Amino acid sequence: MVKRTRYLLKRPKSTKALHQAPGTVTYVGRKEQVETVLEVIDYNAEAFERFVSKTPEDAFKFEEEDRTTWINIDGLSNTAEIEKIGKYYDLHPLIIEDIVNTNQRPKIDEYSDYFFIVAKMLYYREDGRLENEHISMVLGKNYVITFQEAGGDVFDGVRERLSKAKGRIRSRGADYLVFALLDAIVDNYFVVVEEMSDKIEAMEERVFDPQPNDDITLEIQELKRTMLRIRRAVNPLREVVSRLEKMDHELIQEQTINYLKDLYDHMLQVSENIEIYREMTWGLMDMYMTSISNKMNEVMKVLTIMASIFIPLTFLAGIYGMNFEYMPELHFKFSYPILLVIMSVLIVGMLIYFRRKRWL
Repeated sequence: MVKRTRYLLKRPKSTKALHQAPGTVTYVGRKEQVETVLEVIDYNAEAFERFVSKTPEDAFKFEEEDRTTWINIDGLSNTAEIEKIGKYYDLHPLIIEDIVNTNQRPKIDEYSDYFFIVAKMLYYREDGRLENEHISMVLGKNYVITFQEAGGDVFDGVRERLSKAKGRIRSRGADYLVFALLDAIVDNYFVVVEEMSDKIEAMEERVFDPQPNDDITLEIQELKRTMLRIRRAVNPLREVVSRLEKMDHELIQEQTINYLKDLYDHMLQVSENIEIYREMTWGLMDMYMTSISNKMNEVMKVLTIMASIFIPLTFLAGIYGMNFEYMPELHFKFSYPILLVIMSVLIVGMLIYFRRKRWL
């Protein structure tokens, strides 16, 4: 379970950046008043160093050629600190603008000496709500910088592999670290999609429940909105990975391309599952309306059969309920029991007829 820090949530307002010059750094997001915290991991095959700081200058001393430095920044609302980091690493002003704009869709921009990647981290919070967190990555020659909205992420596995020298990550460069981070994000997509699958299956069972909850339509609409959020986060990232594995750039080593191809295969699998579950989600409302219609048809069939049975009985009762003086059957001794027998025979005969027609 991903642990989250406390922060003040606000609705993102893209209008903050209106009427401003391109490259103006304005935070657009929900997680205001989050203190900027830097986590720096500097490593190679033989050495490993990690520390946490609130001062950006502490991350500027790692420039050794034989090491890879991963700088993770939590908190984007303090734009002055973000600009300071961007200025030190000579990032384009438009890149800084995109870093603090959480409405930015996943993409990749190629520059002469670095790549800029935008992705979305998806995970379920403890209250069951889906969290969609904006994350930016800068891949340089010997460094990777990641920018997150708030503390907590899906990279604990990567940190553990780095600290314990598991696998090949410590012996590879910054490009492999970017692959590992993207791979962690995509792996968590599988978790989110699997959770959505369980929710859809549970909703299907509720749809066919004899007495479904009145709020089921609202819950289906919420599922549809959640599915759209997942789709908007995943599909653009598939294009990002596809472009990354096809790039001919000195920052991407040839041995890393094979891993990126495998990552792209995972993205295709996630996208296919999302499309399947999206169709299933869209079909839930049709299934519910069909179920309601079938139940209504059953009710109408019963009422129609009852009305059909009582029509001839009402006809007979109407005839002999008239107050005419000269009706011979009224003075016959056995008129009443004979009429009851006729009515009973009509009821039984009509029920038999309905049964043979399979209306019952």
